Amino acid sequence: MPNDFPEAHNISATWSPKLVYGLAAICLGLGILLGYLVRSSTVASAAVPVEAKQAELPGVPQTHPTPTLEQMKQWADEKAAPLLAELKKNAKDKKNLTQTAYVYRSAHQFQDAANYFSKALEVDPKDVTIRTEMASCLYYSGDVDGALAQLLQSLKYAPRDANSLFNLGMIRWKGRNDPAGAVAAWQELLRTNPNLDRKPIVEQMIAEAQPGIAH
Repeated sequence: MPNDFPEAHNISATWSPKLVYGLAAICLGLGILLGYLVRSSTVASAAVPVEAKQAELPGVPQTHPTPTLEQMKQWADEKAAPLLAELKKNAKDKKNLTQTAYVYRSAHQFQDAANYFSKALEVDPKDVTIRTEMASCLYYSGDVDGALAQLLQSLKYAPRDANSLFNLGMIRWKGRNDPAGAVAAWQELLRTNPNLDRKPIVEQMIAEAQPGIAH
């Protein structure tokens, strides 16, 4: 999650060690989500979208089970409670809306997260970062068309946005089985971002997708 919202990382001291370790593992796993693949016009990872897995935490025995989605929802509701209280006073507070969205996404409550990102976009429709984050959550909640629509809207505001272009390619490839569309998005990414520091990774993704293009 962006550093602007560190509170979303904090785990309540009242939770059991098992749940704390599990939630920490989930948060680490979320690093492979769409929307985290590119940061500041650089590709951070080329991981294909997968379910978050329990990560190995240094010094922590790997015997604690990952918490259930129900437990994670409970954690998110508790963590978001102060933010929601503030939103009752000012429903248009973009920072609180966005921070609430990150809390729910950290707990794999993607639809709830998308809803709060959407409310933040009502305040500032041109915030491409938030729109790209929303697209990620829509994708993971099963709304592929909605995710693609948000990314295309982002590109109307910022045609060179690296996050949007990379994620557009990923979702076209894995969500729509459209390797040609994916390659087109990534080629546009390279064309409009010539100084992309992870250019070789994008080129590798293009090479992997190209064999699936019908000739």
